[in-house]
Amino acid sequence: MQSERIYDKAVLLWKSFAIQTPASLNQHLDNFRILFAYHSAKIENDAISYNDTHEIFHNNKVSSFTGDPRTLFEQQNQKTCYEFLLPKICGKEPITMALVKEIHAILTAGTYDERRYLEKEERPGEFKKHDYVTGLLEVGSSPEDVPHDIALLLTEMQDLSERKAIQPEILLKAATYFHARFEYIHPFADGNGRVGRTLLNYFLMSNDHPPLIVYEEDRSLYFDGLRSYDRQEDLEPLYTFFLSAVEKTWKQKIERSLGGNRKQERAKLEELL
Repeated sequence: MQSERIYDKAVLLWKSFAIQTPASLNQHLDNFRILFAYHSAKIENDAISYNDTHEIFHNNKVSSFTGDPRTLFEQQNQKTCYEFLLPKICGKEPITMALVKEIHAILTAGTYDERRYLEKEERPGEFKKHDYVTGLLEVGSSPEDVPHDIALLLTEMQDLSERKAIQPEILLKAATYFHARFEYIHPFADGNGRVGRTLLNYFLMSNDHPPLIVYEEDRSLYFDGLRSYDRQEDLEPLYTFFLSAVEKTWKQKIERSLGGNRKQERAKLEELL
């Protein structure tokens, strides 16, 4: 199938980068990092704009902004988190409880409102203290169960990462389970989606698999996939969505890469003639 060929090419393209340093990773994620930050935040916050996100990533500021400051905090936090994770991805550091909390602390810094911060006593970087639920099926671990449930999930993922020669499709399915289970647990008072999507790509890249973007226009398919897991632990819809998301994320870069190869081959042929 054509879709399978696109996915395979995306995996091969990513592996061909042979990334070993943060500078190299940053080079290959230059445009990706902005698109990921924009779409990941846009899924839950319609006030996010691409232009503001682009300015923050390139200039550390925006011009002529008159909206809610929380919007800017969220995008600046996305940039800070991206830079924080670069060396950890290259070092293939495992996902630990401390890392999960640190990612949350960075992504939600300055975004908790007064009611959540003062009345509920919730804090960025800390697991939820109250029984929040999410989705149509109102899923979510109770606050007292969150540490155990997250620890168990991280142990499962670490055991899988230590295996050798995992096929890309199996790795993507494992990442799908990780994301679905994390969102099901719903460990924080806020920011679970942004943290979960960041952890999803951290797991993929630290296991030499291309990251993906959940595009804002595809959020209904994304949420449908999450609901299928919530309803009956069916991963297939979300896995199929993530497979297509990898293809959508890397399709243009694959086409440019192939175009460049054709030009090189044509130049060599002309030299021979």
